[in-house]
Amino acid sequence: QVQLVESGGGFVQPGGSLRLSCAASRLPLTTYVMGWFRQAPGKEREFLVKISASGSATYYTDSVKGRFTISRDNAKSTVYLQMNSLKSEDTAVYYCAATLGRTSQIQRATDYAFWGQGTQVTVSS
Repeated sequence: QVQLVESGGGFVQPGGSLRLSCAASRLPLTTYVMGWFRQAPGKEREFLVKISASGSATYYTDSVKGRFTISRDNAKSTVYLQMNSLKSEDTAVYYCAATLGRTSQIQRATDYAFWGQGTQVTVSS
């Protein structure tokens, strides 16, 4: 059974940083496009960033561009999300997701086949 497990969430003050990890098991990560999403209470799940299977291409939503960085270590079957300059509006449950396909054609949450259980990020003073 494929599993994606996020970790690294927690409580941080505005301006702080966190690094989230997403560890995959029973999944040949080298062939999967990986994405990070988040969902705040009462809001829809929001796309943040995706990375191609090779790691050569990344796509960010405007709200996190320049603050968040996605990376992957296929040898460790792990994808990371480095989050800097965090704001209160970044508070949400963060999810990683995996799917096959052309990175540029993967647009929506429904395009992803596998999801982690989420990790809470709270940004507050």
